[in-house]
Amino acid sequence: MTNKKSEHKELVNNIIEIELDMFQRVRTAEPSLCKDQPETFKAMRGMTHSVLSTETLESYLDDLQKAKAKGRNLLTEKYARMDNRIPPLKTNPIIDNIVKLESCWMRELSEKYPLIFKGESGSLQVYLSSELETYSDETLMLYFEDVSKAQREGRNLAEERYTKLFQQIGYSSIAEVEEKAKK
Repeated sequence: MTNKKSEHKELVNNIIEIELDMFQRVRTAEPSLCKDQPETFKAMRGMTHSVLSTETLESYLDDLQKAKAKGRNLLTEKYARMDNRIPPLKTNPIIDNIVKLESCWMRELSEKYPLIFKGESGSLQVYLSSELETYSDETLMLYFEDVSKAQREGRNLAEERYTKLFQQIGYSSIAEVEEKAKK
């Protein structure tokens, strides 16, 4: 593994370690499968972060470390926003731009692979915007640069994320998972 890939993977792991700790402390009304299966949480968060640049990951790790030092739990805040229990944490217009692009990518995936990704776009919008509200403005700008660059290059980051996830669990591609779902 190259040094850059190793550094990227280490950043993702450091982020997930803090996120998992924060997630385990989130109080929910209903039991959570991911709380009982931390490896699932790690796989999903690893997938989420896998396509982001090192600069974005470094900035987000800094956000997490600062929040932790102040006694804030960013995941509690995210889930409170998702349930509309607290007012918006941030109104940076970049959030809407990121959510629109990520939602577009998920719509493309659901059209291409309808058995796997049916109706994912609506829940993604609430989930992602709630999460992005916990990010610093610097991290948001870097994240926006990542998605804008991918768009210019004709890449679909949602497809890249899910390809990595499915390969991690033993499939060669999303198409293989879709074919299996047809049977």
